[in-house]
Amino acid sequence: MASRLKRRRFLGTLGKTLVASLPVFAWGCTRQNETTSAQGPAVITQKTFSWKMVTTWPPHFPALGEGAERFAQWVADMSGGRLTIKVYGGGELVPPLEVFDAVSQGIAEMGHGAAYYWAGKAPAAQFFAAVPFGMNAQQMHAWIDTGGGMALWQELYAQFNLVPFPGGNTGVQMGGWFNKEIQSIEDLKGLKMRIPGLGGKVIARAGGAAILSAGGEIYTNLERGVIDATEWIGPYHDYLMGFHRIAKYYYYPGWHEPGTVTELICNKKAFDTLPTDLQHIIRVAAWRLNTWVLSEFETKNTEYLRKIRAEGKVQIKKFPDEVLQTFRRLSREVIQEVVEKDPFSRKVYQSFQRFQHQIGEWAALSEKTYYHVLMP
Repeated sequence: MASRLKRRRFLGTLGKTLVASLPVFAWGCTRQNETTSAQGPAVITQKTFSWKMVTTWPPHFPALGEGAERFAQWVADMSGGRLTIKVYGGGELVPPLEVFDAVSQGIAEMGHGAAYYWAGKAPAAQFFAAVPFGMNAQQMHAWIDTGGGMALWQELYAQFNLVPFPGGNTGVQMGGWFNKEIQSIEDLKGLKMRIPGLGGKVIARAGGAAILSAGGEIYTNLERGVIDATEWIGPYHDYLMGFHRIAKYYYYPGWHEPGTVTELICNKKAFDTLPTDLQHIIRVAAWRLNTWVLSEFETKNTEYLRKIRAEGKVQIKKFPDEVLQTFRRLSREVIQEVVEKDPFSRKVYQSFQRFQHQIGEWAALSEKTYYHVLMP
């Protein structure tokens, strides 16, 4: 009897505490200009905000564009309609590769893309997307969330009037689609490949040409011979893009993008104008998006790899060890060149490299050992 009485008292106290804290959240229950006691929660205004989000992805693009649309819906739901976001695919409001500038200048309040697209404006940005032979998805997010990466990312983007958030992850990608077999590093010479970021610089150093183009242009460029090869993401997207119909070889692993972070960016002035609760709603929705995108890719890549194999028209091949070893060596050279030229890149990469080394010690005992047992 005594224990039940204590439990009732605890639940009653908990209920009162939760009710008292409700005004902190955007339940639409408080009136505009409503005040609280000095000991109560912050005031919540009923002012509404209508934002635009521009993306680098084609309209309604599976997983990535779809994720941006889900994010907008989650924000609307959690805010009770106080913050609505209209999502534009690449080219609908601004060209795909002008998202960074559009959000920085306030043409749109938000954007969704990948940080390596802006390497020409901020070389250090690419380290927040993917690093060749770098960390996988869970390690990247550990570095960003709790390993010091986020503070550096925010410091970099503040120079451009932007606030960054992780907005998804592709997981380990595939190595790309080719119309000729890659048997040695010599086969890369003269090869025109669509590949962004640091990986593109590695291909260029290997004797190829790295081409940066938006997702909606890749199929046509590959079909017409504008490029000889392309990487994109993995079996799910690659199948939907139709690459299996126009390329002969599908290579793995994605040495260039082992855990690519996609990003949400906010115009800093617009973000700072929001009430605190709406800022937190954006953060929470971004975390949800981050998890959903990776989960969607993991689920769908499994399904679509089977489709590609079942159709039997494409040879799925591992890059030769000699080629991967050369890619690794060239990656070190490319990264060293970037950090020598740009002090902020050096600062970011020192943090990245230190964290990768530390987490690698743990991964050797956990992930690596487990996968060897699971798939000897």
